[in-house]
Amino acid sequence: MLPSRPPEPLVNEILPLGRNFVAKKAFFSFLGGTFRIFGPDGQLQFYVKQKAFRLKEELNVFADEAQTQKRLTILARNWSDFSSAYDVTDATTGAVVGACKREGLKSMFRDSWLVLGEGDALVGTCKEDSMFMALIRRFFFKNLIPQSFTIANDQGAQIGTIKQRWNPFQLAYDVSFDGSQNASLDPRLGIALVVLLLAIEGRQD
Repeated sequence: MLPSRPPEPLVNEILPLGRNFVAKKAFFSFLGGTFRIFGPDGQLQFYVKQKAFRLKEELNVFADEAQTQKRLTILARNWSDFSSAYDVTDATTGAVVGACKREGLKSMFRDSWLVLGEGDALVGTCKEDSMFMALIRRFFFKNLIPQSFTIANDQGAQIGTIKQRWNPFQLAYDVSFDGSQNASLDPRLGIALVVLLLAIEGRQD
């Protein structure tokens, strides 16, 4: 009898979906938020139901609203989201594929995240478009000027964007990742980063 093959990592399931997504936070939420990420064809690709009253944030990413096909687990290392790191685990293999870390002090004036790989090595960053625009948003036109984030690799080269749609009532992002071999980001970390922006930065508003 041949030994069973280990499950393929989630990266093989995300890559064929393309590198463009639309991510939305549900307008109505009770005891936690609900997030949906859609593919270019408008079909649901990922669903997250955020649970309230947890000392440490835990976000489970599913492929369906019935929550039967778990894809990722995103778990905070400590109870505060001010400057926490969130470990990203592939639910298919059980392997921790990296982490996303919010830079708390910097994010007070300009949202800033670090994307970490194996051994917490820096593999990328996600930053709000500019300090000037970030300050304008925070102190003069809160919720009226959409945010825009630039995703860069560890060399500082741009590999993606996350752009908020103008909608005072619902948080939504247009997401684009560079799919080239030289600029690629593990899509599991990319999806986790989008979910965290919806959950954590969305909570700051």
